[in-house]
Amino acid sequence: MTTLTSPHDLISAIPFLIGYHPVDSLVVVSIKDNCVGMAMRVDYPDDLPAAAYDLLASHLQRDGSNGALLVAYVPEERNDGEAVLSDLAAALTRIDITIDESLLIKGGRYRSIICNDLQCCPPAGRDLPEINESRIALEHVVAGRTMPFANIEALTESISPLVISDDSKWIVQVAKFAKVDKKTDLTAFQRDGATAVIDLAGEFAAGRSTEDLELTARVIGRLSDIQVRDFALGSHTDEDLDGYFLMWRQLMRMAPVGQVAPVASLFAALAYESGDGALAHRALDRALADINGYSLALLLRRVFTAGWPPQSFAAMRRELHPKVCAGIFGLDLRPGHEF
Repeated sequence: MTTLTSPHDLISAIPFLIGYHPVDSLVVVSIKDNCVGMAMRVDYPDDLPAAAYDLLASHLQRDGSNGALLVAYVPEERNDGEAVLSDLAAALTRIDITIDESLLIKGGRYRSIICNDLQCCPPAGRDLPEINESRIALEHVVAGRTMPFANIEALTESISPLVISDDSKWIVQVAKFAKVDKKTDLTAFQRDGATAVIDLAGEFAAGRSTEDLELTARVIGRLSDIQVRDFALGSHTDEDLDGYFLMWRQLMRMAPVGQVAPVASLFAALAYESGDGALAHRALDRALADINGYSLALLLRRVFTAGWPPQSFAAMRRELHPKVCAGIFGLDLRPGHEF
């Protein structure tokens, strides 16, 4: 995203940064070397201690931020917006992070609490800008990105199960590829699964999505194996991340009950790496609802909640991938390889 040069830009950018239009929220956008970094949204706080604001600020410190943009979406019944923003600003200042902007939004109006120019920022505030007509929205449309969801409910609906996930024939087809017994050659099973992941990614890259239902069922079923799942976690590169993002989202929505957790966890990882933290957490909700205590989903939840920078998470994933490949194929393969 380009530099945010005005309050209008900041207000317009936030829905794109977090994936939906927030309400009753506190949003922090990190600035690193004059560029927009990560964005975090939390529910509008209620009488939080200073330590809680310090914890929130620590995520920006871990991201290497040197500046921050703050926006409070104040609930109608609350009148403490300035106090909340001041408490967060104090926590950031304690770790030498500069407050570049601090906006209070309430009742369809906004104002900056660090601007002392009454002509620029009158006490009653100004009308909120029309986001769909903003420069930020235009840049995203030109880049081929989707518009943000209207609210968190709409975002959650975007990863809800499709009708096929409950189809009896489809359930049997997926289960066939997940089945492991004493006669199963586990190495062949894992190699078949890893190869299927790459083949299906090629289908998506060619614009054919899930037209090959047998291949799609093979991938979903084989992901029940931890080695295949971990191979899939490291298979994408920066160049094909968008294609894998679409693939895992589609497969998560198609997966039958009992097969959702692996693919939902994979999608959550890509969503987080893409900067869609809210979507990542909703995907983990689906994973844990499918298999309570699913280990990868729990691990990712801890990583995301701790505020790991997406680039650090991506680096860890890339480092592990050659080891997983060696375990399956006996080869040192890099992400983006072909068989």
